Amino acid sequence: MHEPRQKPDADNRFGLVNRLGRHLRRPEFLVFLPAASLIAYWAGGEVILMVTALGLPVLFALAGVFRSADGRFAAIPDPLGGLALRSHITQLLETTLRDTPITGKNTACFVVQFDDADILLDRHGRAVQTEVLARSAERLCAALREGDVVARLEGGGFAIALAPLRRIDLESMIQVAARLQSALASPISVDAARLYVTCSIGFCLGAKSPLQTGASLLDSAQVAADEARRNGPGAIRAFVPGMARKRADRDAFRGELETALDEGHIRPHFQPQICTDTGAISGFEALARWHHADRGLISPAEFLPAIEDAGLSERLGEVMLYHALAALVRWDKAGLRVPNVGVNFSSAELRNPRLAEKLKWELDRFDLTPDRLCVEILETVIAETDNDVIVHNISALAKLGCGIDLDDFGTGHASITNIRRFAVRRIKIDRSFVTKVDEDREQQKMVSGILSLAERMGLETLAEGVETRGEHAMLAQLGCGHVQGFLFARPMPFEDTEKWIVEQQASRSKLPQIGTRAR
Repeated sequence: MHEPRQKPDADNRFGLVNRLGRHLRRPEFLVFLPAASLIAYWAGGEVILMVTALGLPVLFALAGVFRSADGRFAAIPDPLGGLALRSHITQLLETTLRDTPITGKNTACFVVQFDDADILLDRHGRAVQTEVLARSAERLCAALREGDVVARLEGGGFAIALAPLRRIDLESMIQVAARLQSALASPISVDAARLYVTCSIGFCLGAKSPLQTGASLLDSAQVAADEARRNGPGAIRAFVPGMARKRADRDAFRGELETALDEGHIRPHFQPQICTDTGAISGFEALARWHHADRGLISPAEFLPAIEDAGLSERLGEVMLYHALAALVRWDKAGLRVPNVGVNFSSAELRNPRLAEKLKWELDRFDLTPDRLCVEILETVIAETDNDVIVHNISALAKLGCGIDLDDFGTGHASITNIRRFAVRRIKIDRSFVTKVDEDREQQKMVSGILSLAERMGLETLAEGVETRGEHAMLAQLGCGHVQGFLFARPMPFEDTEKWIVEQQASRSKLPQIGTRAR
C-alpha cells in the first residue's frame, strides 16, 4: 500500500506560498503596483479596478508580505524590558541566512556575557542584578542600529543579531564588539550605589557558521563568548572552527572530573605540620590529589584550575572535608594523637550562606569538636573581598571554634585590619619567603618582620615549603612556631600516614636541636 500524498502536497503548497511571498516583497515588484492598478482600470473599468484594489491586499496577506523585513525585527515581549527571546532571534538569523543567496546580504551574531556575574548577585541580590541587566540592555540597544535585535539569554547574557548587511568582515565586527563594551563601561547607579560591570563578547559571522542555520550561528557565537569569558575580563573573541572542538574537550574533561569526584579518584593526601619547639606533630594539611586510572597521580596544578572553571569547587570541598574528618576519627581510634587537620576553602565555598551550618553538621556527624578543623583561606581572598557573605561566614566559623589559617601569607597584601576582622588564628608564611632563609640575609629580614608582626598580634605562625635542615633551624631560631615541607614528608595517602606518625614519634630526638631562639 502507498501512503497518502496529502502531507507532501501541503508542504508543496506551503513552499509555494513562501516563494510567492519572497517575490512579492521584492522592491522591483512593488514598483509596478501603481501600473497594475492603471492597467486594471483601462482593461475593465471601475469593476476590475475595485477587484484589483481589494484582491491585491488579500494576496499579499496570504503570501506573508506584511511580515516584512522590518516586521521580522519586532521584539517578542519578555519580562526584561520587552527583549526578544532565543527562539525569536534564532528564527531571525535563520531567515537572513536563507535569503542571503537572493539578497546578497548576510548577518552576524554576538553574545555578550558579564564578567563576575555571580559576584554581582552575591553582593547585591537578585533585584539589583535584574536592574543592572535592564539598564545594560537599554545601553546595548542605544549603541546598535535600527533593525538590529537584542535578545536575552538564559543565565543573564544577551544575544545580538545584526540586520542584514552587504559587507560584513572581521575588522568591522571587532569594532562593533568594542562599541558594545564601551556602551557598558560607564557606572550604573542603583539604590545610590555606583556599579561597574564589564563584559566579554564572542561573535560569529554568518559566512563562518558551521551550518547555515540560525541555531548553528547562535551556538557558534556562544562558543566564542565562552572562550572570551575564559580569557577575560573584557575579552573579545571571533568564532573559529577549532573552538567547538576545544569546548567539547573541556566538556568531556568536566565529565571526567565529575566522575573522578563521585568515584573517589580525587581524594586528599596529607602533609604533616611540625612544632619547632618540641618536634611533635601539630597537625596535617589535606591536599587534593587525582589518582587517574591511565595517567597515574595528577598534580593539583593541572586539575585544580579545571575544577574551578567547571564550577566544581564546592563539590571538591565536600569530598576533601569528608575525608579529612574521617581521617581524624581513624587516627583517634588508632591511638595516634593528631591535634587537627587543615582543609583549604575556595571563595566559591565561602560564598555559601549556609557554610557554618553545614560544617557544624559535619563535625557533629563525626563527633568532633570544631577546634579539630583548621579552615585554610588564601590571603588573596581576604585581601580582595568585600563580600558580606564571605565576611559573615569566616566570622561564624571562628565563633564556632574552628581555627582560621591565612594561607600563602605575604602574597596577597592583607591589611592588619582584615586580619583582625576575619579572626585569623594563624598565618602560614608562603614558601617564597622560606626558600634559602638560612643563607639569604634579605629573606631572614622579611621572615623576621612577619614573625614580629604575628607575635605582637597574638597570632601563631607556620612556615610552608621547608626543604632543608638549615631552613628549619633558622626558622626555629627566628621564632616560627610550626613548619611544613618536604624535609619532613611529602603529601601522602591516608594509608601511609599511620606508619609515618609512628616513625616520627620514634625519631623526634633526631630533629635539629635549637638551643636558644634568635631575637
